[in-house]
Amino acid sequence: MFRNYRFKNYNFRLVAFVVALTIYGIMIIGSANKDYQNKQIIGMVLGVIVMVIVSMIDYSMVLSFSYLLYALAVLALLAIKTPLGYSSHEATRWIRIGGLQFQPSEMAKVFLILFFSAYLMKYAQSLNNRKRILITAFLAMIPLLGILMEPDLSTTVVTFMVIFTMLFYAGFSGRLTAALVGLGAFGSLAVIFLTLHSNGVLQGYQNERIAAWLSPDKYPASSMQQQNSIMAIGSGMLFGKGLTSTGADSVKSGNYIPEPHTDFIFAVTGEETGFIGTVIMVILIFGIVFECMRTAKKAKDLAGQLICVGMASLVAYQAFVNISVVTGLMPNTGLTLPFVSYGLTSLVTLYFGIGFVLNVSLQAKMFYADQRNFTFDLKE
Repeated sequence: MFRNYRFKNYNFRLVAFVVALTIYGIMIIGSANKDYQNKQIIGMVLGVIVMVIVSMIDYSMVLSFSYLLYALAVLALLAIKTPLGYSSHEATRWIRIGGLQFQPSEMAKVFLILFFSAYLMKYAQSLNNRKRILITAFLAMIPLLGILMEPDLSTTVVTFMVIFTMLFYAGFSGRLTAALVGLGAFGSLAVIFLTLHSNGVLQGYQNERIAAWLSPDKYPASSMQQQNSIMAIGSGMLFGKGLTSTGADSVKSGNYIPEPHTDFIFAVTGEETGFIGTVIMVILIFGIVFECMRTAKKAKDLAGQLICVGMASLVAYQAFVNISVVTGLMPNTGLTLPFVSYGLTSLVTLYFGIGFVLNVSLQAKMFYADQRNFTFDLKE
């Protein structure tokens, strides 16, 4: 298996960015809520072990079981609706087995990236065929509906964007892409309009979050978290108040933001490390995305490229949505900041996905042609 690996091509820069961002996140989590810091350290150690092991496994071999990965993702999402499902904050997004608890949608995102990497490579020549478009849409719709029914609209949107980006990269029609983007923009505006002028089309708390985002003064209870987050980031100014800040006016000491170690970790970052600290965090996130795309450029085949593009898209979109929510650019959603927010399932699955990107780098070609004309045989 190792004879085709070029270990000199192992992307240590990507590893450095990922580990540095995780350590930065652990520092912020420890400042926001000390009780969760040790658990996140354990998650990082486990994640690094998983990443290294996965990076040694030939991704082509794994992709030969892509339909099994797809089935596991769908079954895990369906299991949420069984007695194994665990509810919190008006949503059922976790599975609890004994003392273990994990979030299937986090695992599903990476499994779907692997599945569609194999699928899109196999059917790269017929992606714009009407029949293939319908089949692809159906395959994407099943897990997306599973995530949506939790309900978890933000994860559904991010997962859709990741799949759509992979589809476009694989050669999906530019005209159809533009049409779908336009339709999505129109749909978003329609949702906002209906939320403001009627009862809305989303679930009650989702409508309220959109309304609170647009008119915070009218919905002080629902907009409090975002407004306090914006003030916290602004109060950090250039260099922040310091990680050991315990002032009563801080988000962690004053309890102005519930559970700041998860979705609103960026607010704590801004308050305690200032503008400089947030810029460093964004640079580290950009570094991960850039290295994934750089690895895609050197991949031996389209499937490898799509794995890298999928992981880059996942980190980029999820980070963009999280930071946009925390800074008030988007309605409040329950989406974590990759490698930074507390959450063992999210952290380990992200490391799992990065492991495949590293394996792509091990099999990179120094010189390559356009791989979109290659086919992929699932029986190999």
